[in-house]
Amino acid sequence: KEYGEERFAKSIAYHIVKYRENKEIETTEELNDIIRGSIPAKVRNAQGHPSKQTFQAIRIELNHELEVLTNSIDGMIDCLKPGGRLVVISYHSLEDRMVKNLIKTGSVLGENEGDIMGRKIIPFKSLTKKPILPEETEIKENPRSRSAKMRVGIKNEGMKE
Repeated sequence: KEYGEERFAKSIAYHIVKYRENKEIETTEELNDIIRGSIPAKVRNAQGHPSKQTFQAIRIELNHELEVLTNSIDGMIDCLKPGGRLVVISYHSLEDRMVKNLIKTGSVLGENEGDIMGRKIIPFKSLTKKPILPEETEIKENPRSRSAKMRVGIKNEGMKE
């Protein structure tokens, strides 16, 4: 369950495949209707636009956003000297989880490597316990900022440069 953000992903995928057996999807409105029909009515009207997460997932996959983030972070870590600060602003939960894992364990996957003695290597010290969120005034001025989360980690001494 690597990208388990959309609760109805299996149903949505099933209905997309079924629809495409008869007709190619040609518009976003067609895709929206398929997604809407794949989600139970109770849930469909409860949380924002029903297709939002699916369209976001498609965008993330097509743009390789998670791989780009992983590669970018790896490059940043290599450039940081001990005591240097890694600052990352994420805009959705998958990105935020990767950054949180990196600062906590040294891996975007959350797998902590050990040294030759089996001790955990902690590459960063988190500057804040929780992510830094935009203030209400910023959200009013820039509504897109509402999903932003900023995390800051300080590279620990003894880590390779």
